[in-house]
Amino acid sequence: MASADLREELTCSVCLNIYRDPVTLPCGHSFCQDCIENVLDTQGAREYSCPECRQLFNSRPDLQRALSLANMVKGFLSTHPGQEVVGMPCTHSAVPAGEHVLTEPTISLGNRKCSIHKKVLEYYCSEDASCIFVSCRLAGEHTEHQVETLNVASEKKETLRNILEILILRREEAEKRIQSLSELKREVQEKASGVTEEVIALIRGIREWLKALETERDYIKVWSVGDLGSISVTLHSGLVGIVTVVKRQRHVSAYIILGVGLASDMLLDVNTAGNNVTVSGDMKTVSWSDINQSRPETPERFQFNQILSSRSFSSGRHYWEVNGSKSGWWSVGVTYPSIDRKGVYSVIGCNNKSWCMYRGDNNLYHMIHDSNIIKLTPSASSQRLGLYLDYEAGRLSFYEFRDPIIHLHTFTATFTEPLHAIFRVYGDNAKLRISCTEQCIKLN
Repeated sequence: MASADLREELTCSVCLNIYRDPVTLPCGHSFCQDCIENVLDTQGAREYSCPECRQLFNSRPDLQRALSLANMVKGFLSTHPGQEVVGMPCTHSAVPAGEHVLTEPTISLGNRKCSIHKKVLEYYCSEDASCIFVSCRLAGEHTEHQVETLNVASEKKETLRNILEILILRREEAEKRIQSLSELKREVQEKASGVTEEVIALIRGIREWLKALETERDYIKVWSVGDLGSISVTLHSGLVGIVTVVKRQRHVSAYIILGVGLASDMLLDVNTAGNNVTVSGDMKTVSWSDINQSRPETPERFQFNQILSSRSFSSGRHYWEVNGSKSGWWSVGVTYPSIDRKGVYSVIGCNNKSWCMYRGDNNLYHMIHDSNIIKLTPSASSQRLGLYLDYEAGRLSFYEFRDPIIHLHTFTATFTEPLHAIFRVYGDNAKLRISCTEQCIKLN
């Protein structure tokens, strides 16, 4: 037998060195006594197995001294001195550097071999971020580490790569949205600046006109001096009105100034009105009534004293205004058309299909959705409200027309159905009127 073949027969498959005190398992495979005992120690209370053939043992197997094998080792070493360790020592392991296997770079982890055991890599150690052979796991430095098969590790890597690609796309989309919002902010600022300049120019023009009238007063024969004073007072009053309108409108959110569909054609749908409300002839005012209106029973009609708008919104940005009564209780907001029409959950705000603002007899505002109530600190000081809906952004905002206009609250949600305006009134003289006109948000 050739020397190389004989040495391979006398080599322990765990440490890959010539046998030292060889012993044999019941399955017939032999190992160094220290090597196999270390392997069995790492298996602990689990089923014991042979590192070579994987045969299982119900209990820790007895080790039989391999005397004939030991004699062969002794004879081999006597004729081949220095064969215990081949080559110079490696700085990274106790195995001789001559026993390490060098491989060409490869993109397939399955084609790489363990530099210590010269076997194809089968596991991935997550603690050391390295690929290992099974013996490294059983008796090497990775014994207590968390390991998994290369296939599982590869699948996880691919999953993480896909997640990373998704996150990169989301980041790019977020950056585009930020850029879009920055451009929108700049447009708002430019438009606000333009409006201010227009008002200043208007004031300057009126002042020059008044100055010209005063200069030419002596040439006007039709009016007396008192008439000219009346003209000045009238012009001044108009100017104050213009400035007041501009001043109020500049406090409205910038979204209301740009790209908003004005819901000036909003009407009430009498087919949804409860029997304790009355609707005006122009379909814009709903009032509470203690007299049952005895309307026909239909699936669309509410059991309680509330009513929907005939128009719905399924996209875009929209704005409308509502005037409320000083007396009684009332609520305004939006709802899905799938809202219940009977029972306690049909009341606006008492379900997950409607969002509203409620004003009670204590003159306080409450924001309600899905029976969750938010009490607002400022008390109601005006009966004129503005509602702004941005469907795609999932925002419903409420404003009160004080001086200046103030933002009361904004609901945020992901809308999944078209939205109708909804109105609820209760109590003597309680009423609501849709009052939006082209002057609500337009400045020109």
